[in-house]
Amino acid sequence: MSQIEIIAGAENGAIAAFVAERLHAALAISAEVAITVPGGSTPFPIFEILAQSDLPWSRISVWPGDDRIVAEDHAASNVGKIRALLEPAGAKIVPLTETARPPHFALAWLGMGGDGHIASLFPNTDPQVDDPSPVRRLTPDPLPPEAPFDRVSLTIPSLVASDEVMFVIRGADKRLVFDAARAGENDLPVARFLSAFPRRVTCFC
Repeated sequence: MSQIEIIAGAENGAIAAFVAERLHAALAISAEVAITVPGGSTPFPIFEILAQSDLPWSRISVWPGDDRIVAEDHAASNVGKIRALLEPAGAKIVPLTETARPPHFALAWLGMGGDGHIASLFPNTDPQVDDPSPVRRLTPDPLPPEAPFDRVSLTIPSLVASDEVMFVIRGADKRLVFDAARAGENDLPVARFLSAFPRRVTCFC
């Protein structure tokens, strides 16, 4: 079971400072590290702050935790937007594909939907903690109207293979879903992940 710390009311700058500190700590003991990050609207203002930091980006690989199956130059592409912000800073951006073999992540940064999905592991996809595949192609049901596309997503085992995990969750309704998941009161994808991850989780909300 995860060891969860809740940090309420954190501004984007404080979240960016946390990410930078964790990556600096990982780089102190490893020549190169990998991080997986979410899409959606929440992380990109934080990415903008991180891109201006003193992180040695050439030693950091950035993987999207999930993506819409569209071209990189499509407005719905996570990797395209991540590349536009962090590649100029020197980061190595790795597109997520169905055949990808994700590394061990120094940090897995996750978001969560109001239905308890993480990455693109929606409730209808019935994600398993012992999934033998590191990556899955999935179809959310219902399809979000703002992004009606099939997805490719890291699976729970790929996310569990991280030194630590952070969530950024905005909104009281989502906080209630997260709190119920960490208390074992539901079986949503986020609850399954938290039950399987044995190390540090920091949740900014």
